[in-house]
Amino acid sequence: MESLLHYTWKHRLFPLGELRTTDGRRVEVVSVGRHNFDAGPDFIGARVSIDGVMWAGNVEIHERSSDWFRHHHDRDAAYDGVVLHVAEVVDVDVVTASGQRPPQLQLSVPAEVVHNYDTLVAADRHPRCRAVLGQMPRLTVTSWLSALCVERMEQRMNQLMERRERCGLGWEETLWVTVARNFGFGKNGDTFEHWAMTLPTTAMSKHRDNLFQIEALFFGVAGLLEDDMDVDVEYYRRLQGEWRYLRRKFTLDHLNRSEWTFMRMRPQNFPYTRLAQLAVMYHEGHFCLSRILEATTVEELMQVLDTSVTMFWQTHHTFSSAPTARRDGRLSVASKQLLILNSVVPMLFAYGRYRSDEQLVERAMALMEQLPAESNYIVREWRDAGVVCRSAADTQALYWLSTHYCDAKDCLRCRFGYEYMRHNPGFLWETDEGEGGAGGSADL
Repeated sequence: MESLLHYTWKHRLFPLGELRTTDGRRVEVVSVGRHNFDAGPDFIGARVSIDGVMWAGNVEIHERSSDWFRHHHDRDAAYDGVVLHVAEVVDVDVVTASGQRPPQLQLSVPAEVVHNYDTLVAADRHPRCRAVLGQMPRLTVTSWLSALCVERMEQRMNQLMERRERCGLGWEETLWVTVARNFGFGKNGDTFEHWAMTLPTTAMSKHRDNLFQIEALFFGVAGLLEDDMDVDVEYYRRLQGEWRYLRRKFTLDHLNRSEWTFMRMRPQNFPYTRLAQLAVMYHEGHFCLSRILEATTVEELMQVLDTSVTMFWQTHHTFSSAPTARRDGRLSVASKQLLILNSVVPMLFAYGRYRSDEQLVERAMALMEQLPAESNYIVREWRDAGVVCRSAADTQALYWLSTHYCDAKDCLRCRFGYEYMRHNPGFLWETDEGEGGAGGSADL
C-alpha cells in the first residue's frame, strides 16, 4: 500500500539502523521534505546526505520502482529534481527525462505500522481510534480540533463563495440567501435557498416599508397562495389578492407547494412560521451586512436576529389550521445560535478572507468559541470516547473530522490516527519532532 509507505517516510518511521541505497551508499535523511498532494514528486524540498554529500531536492515514492516508468516519470521534466527514489520493491533502475539516474532506497513499511493500520481501519465502532483518545494530552486534542475547525470554515467559505459567483450576487444578497437557507433548519434548507433565489431584490426593496406586501411577496413566491387552496380566512384572501397584483407588476415566478417539507416537523418549524419571521426581519431591516460587521459578540448578534411574527401567526401554524394559544413567534435562543453559527460565522470568515481582513476572520472564529457546543449523535460518539467539546468550534471540528476523515477511513492524515499508529511502546522508531514526530503534525 503506497500510502503507508508515504506515511512511513513522512513520519520517519524507520527501524533503527543504517539506511543504504541499492548500490551500497549510506543515506542520512536530514529532512523528509513537504508532502505534495498536487501533481509532481511526492515530497518537495527534502534534504538527504548520501555518502556524506548533501543533496537538496525532491523524493518520489512507489511500491515498486518500475512504477516510475508506468507513471511516465521518465518523460516528465517535473521529476528531474528527484534526488532519491524510495520503493518497497526495487525491480529496475530509474532514469529522468534529462537522463539522470536518481539513487534508490529500498524501504519497507514496519510490520507494526501495518498491524496498527489494519487494526484501526477494521474497527467497526466509531471513532475507531478510541483506544488512544483518552491517553492523549489535552494540547494534542485541542490543536488538532483547532486545525480541523479552520478546514471546516474554509469549506463553508468555499460553498458561500461558489453560491455568490454562480448566482452573480453581491455580498448583501449573498447574506440574505444564506440566512434564508438556514431558516430551513435542515429539512427545508434547499427549498428556502431556491425561494430566496426566486425572490427578486428589486420587488422586495420597493415594498420593504409595507410589511403586508412583503408577506404577500414571501408567501406568494413560496407557492403558498395558490388559487386551488380552499382557505376561508380573510387574511389569506387579502394576501392572495395582493400577491396577484405584485405578481403581475413584477412578472414573478413561484415555487410549487409540494417542494416544502412538513412531515415529522413540529408546527412551529413549518415554513409558514419561518416565512413570517423572515418577513418581519426583512421589513425591520435589522439583519444586514453592516449590522453583522458591527457586532462583536454573540449577545449583539442575538439582538440583530430578534424577530417576531404578525398577529395572525401568533395563533396559527398554517392558513387553515385552528387557532392555538397565543405566542410571540420569536426565534428561540437555540435557533438564533444556529443561525449565527451557520450564517453569520461563515459570512464573516468569507468576507474577511475576501477583504484580506484578518480581524473579521478572527472574529468569526471567536464567535464559534462563544457559542455553546452542539448536541448531536456525532458529538455524543466522540464524548463517549473521551473527547469533550467546550464550544461550537469543537463540534464543528468533530463534524468535519467524522465526515471527511473517519467516514473515508483517511486515518493516515489524521492526528488522532497518527497517535494510534505510534501507540505501540514496544517498537522504537527514529522520530524527529520537527518532521512530524510526537510534537509534529499530521497534515494540519
